[in-house]
Amino acid sequence: MANLSETYACIPSTERGRGILISANPKNNAILYCNGRSVFMRHLDKPLNVSVYTDHAYPTTVARFSPNGEWVASADVSGTVRIWGSYNDHVLKNEFRVLTGRIDDLQWSPDGLRIVACGDGKGKSFVRAFMWDSGTSVGEFDGHSKRVLSCAFKPTRPFRIVTCGEDFLVNFYEGPPFKFKLSHRDHSNFVNCVRFSPDGSKFISVSSDKKGILHDAKTAEKIGELSMEDGHKGSIYAVSWSPDSKQVLTVSADKSAKIWAISEDGHGKVTKTLTCMGSGGFEDMLVGCLWHNNYLVTVSLGGTMSVFSATDLNESPLILSGHMKNVNSVLVLKNNPNVILSCSYDGLIVKWTKGVGFTGKLKRVIDKIKCFVAAEEEIVTSGFDNKVWRISLQGDQCGEAESVDIGNQPKDLSVAILSPELVLVAIDSGVALLQGTKVLSTVNLGFPVTACTLAPDGSEAIVGGEDGKLHLYSVKGDSFNEEAVLEKHRGPITVIRYSPDVSMFASGDVNREAVVWDCASRELKLKNMLYHTARINCLAWSHDSSMVATGSLDTCVIIYEIGKPASSRITIKGAHLGGVYGLAFTEENSVISSGEDACVRLWTVTPQE
Repeated sequence: MANLSETYACIPSTERGRGILISANPKNNAILYCNGRSVFMRHLDKPLNVSVYTDHAYPTTVARFSPNGEWVASADVSGTVRIWGSYNDHVLKNEFRVLTGRIDDLQWSPDGLRIVACGDGKGKSFVRAFMWDSGTSVGEFDGHSKRVLSCAFKPTRPFRIVTCGEDFLVNFYEGPPFKFKLSHRDHSNFVNCVRFSPDGSKFISVSSDKKGILHDAKTAEKIGELSMEDGHKGSIYAVSWSPDSKQVLTVSADKSAKIWAISEDGHGKVTKTLTCMGSGGFEDMLVGCLWHNNYLVTVSLGGTMSVFSATDLNESPLILSGHMKNVNSVLVLKNNPNVILSCSYDGLIVKWTKGVGFTGKLKRVIDKIKCFVAAEEEIVTSGFDNKVWRISLQGDQCGEAESVDIGNQPKDLSVAILSPELVLVAIDSGVALLQGTKVLSTVNLGFPVTACTLAPDGSEAIVGGEDGKLHLYSVKGDSFNEEAVLEKHRGPITVIRYSPDVSMFASGDVNREAVVWDCASRELKLKNMLYHTARINCLAWSHDSSMVATGSLDTCVIIYEIGKPASSRITIKGAHLGGVYGLAFTEENSVISSGEDACVRLWTVTPQE
């Protein structure tokens, strides 16, 4: 059996020049955000408590809890809204095609019976309100000529809907059935977000013209503005009201979040500016915010969520961060087995601690990472620039980085664990052997190479080819002598790994098959490992060499026990939406997996009797 024990969740997908939406459950401290085709539900007081909804067919854009917290409506770029249960199995209640293009915002009515959604569409259909159970439209929404970025439902009767968008307009509708009442053109740039106050007395619109304008909620008359004194110096992307309707939180491209006191007559003055720690680069621009109960959450363009306490704003925030893109490898540090490093192809290396979650990002050394392995006190990586980098690890951060140009695109990397100076690099038609930052030799093997591994003492190398054959070489100094060729695979080899006790090695191929070989006799040790339905991307051995795990494009992780037939395997179905790309074992024989969904998961494995 394999049970999920921890999920290290990804961060919200962001887009430059656009605000993003995170929303909260009115009944508890759960928040929702979107990344890829998934919707993530996390608890602000228990960040490791993560639940994921993965049934959208297209990338998701926004998700919101219903007023009673029982249901979630989530939308995607195809204009589809799905309504599903917020507990347990996330049962689907309804699915409606609402708009012809991407949905940018949606909101439930306070009675939970209607939903308004807005976004992009063909013709004039940028906004639609519908009944949550039948999908029938409730009103006509004319008056916009371009994409509508935000919409809001008045939380008290009489119901009103307000929308805003890229045509610089703020439109006001009465109903139900809803019809156009009036329009304001007080902004001189995109209007990014509009929100009613929780007591239903006012609404505020914020825009890329750095202004925030307050209106009366019943009549839509303009009643005031956010003061320009100490105001934002960049586009304001999002706004959120405090629960008592007396303050608002805004976030901007100027990398700051501001809290404004809203007076009775509708004017706003800055009472506090929150600055988030960061590198100062453009990824620190703030694009989303949420004020929920005692929590203030801001989201940066890099996806980092900072959680402040409303009662003590001077306290440093809790930082929730992680990956935004495909995590292509994970590893456990030998000298500190509670620390997991994961790396995504955009060059980001994140450090996780078991039981805690996110504990920091390592300074970015190279832009794109393709291969990633760890030796004793250093990481060896390669990107797409023909270089192999050795980066020393000093406590929490990367130290010195040295690179060596091997003149070819690295396809696979392997470090000799007992003499970590030695690195074997697979290139198009052969291999390169490195010692430190020196190329010992580059050997043309005469066949297209797809994977390689080096024995822990550096005396033997196994190279996999596009023809599915495994070539064994003895390595002396800088020369390679072919000892044997093993044939069993029926497709190009994707991964080869020695077992920790060096008595076996395992290989996997594109044609979904894995094989375990005996090192001494070079015979098959475990065969018929044909239970994946797509290419095998990664493979890992347990520390005692008793188990081997394979991860595949078919989203599954399969764990085989050596000495038992392959049919008595343990399968983790749907481990990562989009495919599994990284695998590692911890010392307690738990499995760590990572994948296309930008998450890292820890599974507890109990061998079958």
